[in-house]
Amino acid sequence: MPVPAKYDVVKEKKLVRKAEQVWRIDKSIKSAPASQNLLAAAAADGIDLDAATPGMCFHEHYVPAEFEQVNESVLTREAYDKVSVVPAQYRWVEKRVMVKEASSRIEEVPAQYKTVTEQVVDVPAHTVWKKGTGPIQKIDQATGEIMCLIDVPASYKTVSREVLVTPASTRTIEIPAEYKMVKVQELVAEAREERTAVPAVYSDVALTKKVHDYEFDWHEVHDMTHPKRTRTGNQICLTETPAKYETVERTVVVQPAGFKRKDIPAKYETVEVTKLATAPQEKRFEIPAEYKTVTLSKLDKEGYMEWRSILCDTNMTTTNISHIQKALLAGGFDPGRIDGVIGRETMSAVNAFQRANDLPVDEYINMQTVKALGVSL
Repeated sequence: MPVPAKYDVVKEKKLVRKAEQVWRIDKSIKSAPASQNLLAAAAADGIDLDAATPGMCFHEHYVPAEFEQVNESVLTREAYDKVSVVPAQYRWVEKRVMVKEASSRIEEVPAQYKTVTEQVVDVPAHTVWKKGTGPIQKIDQATGEIMCLIDVPASYKTVSREVLVTPASTRTIEIPAEYKMVKVQELVAEAREERTAVPAVYSDVALTKKVHDYEFDWHEVHDMTHPKRTRTGNQICLTETPAKYETVERTVVVQPAGFKRKDIPAKYETVEVTKLATAPQEKRFEIPAEYKTVTLSKLDKEGYMEWRSILCDTNMTTTNISHIQKALLAGGFDPGRIDGVIGRETMSAVNAFQRANDLPVDEYINMQTVKALGVSL
């Protein structure tokens, strides 16, 4: 059964405002807050702002630069080289010079013929029908004549004709170069320059040299390292505003509401229920597998695209092809005639070389084959 809660009124202190630490330009909590620039300048000069305690102040001093008079040797004229030119020397000599280069001319050689005599068929062999000439050529002693097929031999005649002995051609006549003796100037010694080193000149001068640069120095206000006159007026102080509390009354639970336990006896009655006699079970029957023979295509190797570098028109010169043919021949692969032409024999030798060296085999000369042959294009 429910039991009501019990309450009581108590007094306690409640925090209204937390204590707060603020960097200001003076110790008074009513003074203006210090700017971020002042705080950054103090921290940059080595002041540990996090280690400061409330009531500590730091101010800034200006320390001017210091100078001293020193004598120093300065360069008044740099060292240099004095340069003089020695002219070239020549002499006259006789030399054999070419007046006209060697040349050649092409002359035409006419064709040569000869006359030959030979027999040619005038009338070819043929057959003619002629009348029979005697009684034996009659049929069964009957009256009348019969016709006989007679072979007539071919007849010939003698003719003369010109045949080519030597075809028309050309021949090259070499014309030697022409020379003559002339006088020319020959260089004996080239022009040159002579250098004479001129040393640098120095002089002593009085210079004002800076010992150290000006600086701003922050330190605690009780530190008397620097005089008062060097203060810049910049100052930071860590102030603390104390926390504020007030007394409040509140109602508290002395005893919470609850329940009082009261035992109520159980009641029973007889009812009919269905009870499990046998649990469900699983029966398995084996069904034999069925097979059939099928033909499958199995991937042996993936298809792919391949770029190959081959000889093109710009480097398929007669000289380059000759170098390839010579390299094939030196390696034991006969390319046929060394003529700078890619023929059937040359390509057969190239393909044989490719197969022997496990290189791509195709109808072109690829750059892998050229490199393997040791030919540079």
